[in-house]
Amino acid sequence: MKKTAAAILASLLVFSLLSTQKITVTEGEAEDMRFSLKSTVTYTNPADGNFTWDFTEDDRAIGLFMNNSWQSTELESATYSLSIENDEDGNKIGLLELPKQRLLPGENLSFTTEYEIVAKPRIIPDLSEGEPGVMNDIPRQLAQKYAAAEGTWARTDPSIRRLAHDIAGNETKVLEIVEALIEWIRDNISYRTHEIPLYAAETVTAGVGDCDDQAILLIALLRILGIPSYLQIGAIYIPDHAEVPQDYWNNSLSIVERRIGWHGWAVAYVPPWGWLPVDLTYVPEGLDNPLNAILEGAVTQQNTVQYMNISRTDYIADSTEARSFLIDNGFQIHIEDEMTYLPPDNGVRGFNPFISAVLIAAIVAMSSLVVSIMMRRRRKKLEKHKP
Repeated sequence: MKKTAAAILASLLVFSLLSTQKITVTEGEAEDMRFSLKSTVTYTNPADGNFTWDFTEDDRAIGLFMNNSWQSTELESATYSLSIENDEDGNKIGLLELPKQRLLPGENLSFTTEYEIVAKPRIIPDLSEGEPGVMNDIPRQLAQKYAAAEGTWARTDPSIRRLAHDIAGNETKVLEIVEALIEWIRDNISYRTHEIPLYAAETVTAGVGDCDDQAILLIALLRILGIPSYLQIGAIYIPDHAEVPQDYWNNSLSIVERRIGWHGWAVAYVPPWGWLPVDLTYVPEGLDNPLNAILEGAVTQQNTVQYMNISRTDYIADSTEARSFLIDNGFQIHIEDEMTYLPPDNGVRGFNPFISAVLIAAIVAMSSLVVSIMMRRRRKKLEKHKP
């Protein structure tokens, strides 16, 4: 089936995380943490519009977050009944049974979904233990699936290929190669936000990029070298993140976030330890030690919830097409996301703030990402009908 939800997620990554909070546990370090996440989406076809909005599967789709060893999630409620499918990246999504198949000018439609999330303690392998694996230790089937030049990483021009091989040199240890790539991006790419994510070559040419731009560049370099990798997106609970409405895409997209920020990072296969997160922009200890990108990134904290993986689809083209679709037709989307911490009955947990000017600058821009993911595969623009 069609991939879903990428457009809205690329948009949310532009705005989130105006401040950073690191959640800690005052007692019971090994205990789980519970959150609720509520999202309301409103589609509007303005009264002065000229076209009909015919809903596709993408418009009916919602993300269902992940269930794995680090978290368990449950869809607590939804405005409309739904069926569950997999998108082309293997993510679980829900397809809502909307009461309308289209919106005429002057009409709108809203739906709300609410999730309960149990975030479990996260343990990253001790990278000082075990003999570092070499390229030949990477399973062939993983390389075939996660190191292919496809989707977002299909447009790797010769300059990016040369760059990957220049940085890696003759190194064969996978962890050493990953460290070298992290150092190059740290030293050559500054943080700057965009309403639409950039391809790897665009980030290198511009010398700037935000969280998903830098992750996409890293993944492109890794895949060129044959190292399996993909993009992962998640939501971060931020207690002091005030409600700040933002407008994007020529006012076609408006977003309100309460105590939540969206973030993107890379995941790479590094033998003998397996899949490891690599975060280039949300690292409290900084990247003077490149291994901090693995050991200290956002997803290693329990206040981060893993949302979905992007491994095969062209997430950037999807984002661009979603933006054009809304602007060209005059349609509007309004999103309100709210995340709430659910303390245990005994109230033993608390939040200790970790605020850093570097982190604030590094993740200020993560909001248009969620619109890209929500409206993801518009390879054909909807036919425009006069009302």
